[in-house]
Amino acid sequence: MKNRSLITVVISRWVSPFIFLYGIYIILYGHISPGGGFPGGVILACSFILALLARGKNAALKRLPYGLAKKLDASGALVFLSLALSGIFFTGVFFSNFLQKLMPGKPLQLISGGTILIINIAIGVKICASVFLIILFISVLRIRKDKEIQTMEEN
Repeated sequence: MKNRSLITVVISRWVSPFIFLYGIYIILYGHISPGGGFPGGVILACSFILALLARGKNAALKRLPYGLAKKLDASGALVFLSLALSGIFFTGVFFSNFLQKLMPGKPLQLISGGTILIINIAIGVKICASVFLIILFISVLRIRKDKEIQTMEEN
């Protein structure tokens, strides 16, 4: 993909931050409106995937480096698991919403969900990193496969 359209590159630079902000909005307000960690994480990943498709692998890795994506993937899973196990410690029930029981909030407020908001953020971070890494690996494998086919055709 050496011949990228200038329109595609410029539009992707303009649109990508708005996609990222919308993903954050979906994650943060997922417990009081439709959305949550999974759809928000996929939307966040789409902002990085757009950079990958429009500007190439190096541009995408500049925005979300491979090492950081691996750390975010593991951190999201660790926070999710620790919150689930914390429910046992505080209430005796696995995955209990112990923050809601300790500090009840007002309905339809951002902090009214207790641990649900933190869980949504953890899931969003994990899904964003996982989906980005999957698409990155698929694109790298496709490039290698294309090079192998090209060398086979030359021989």
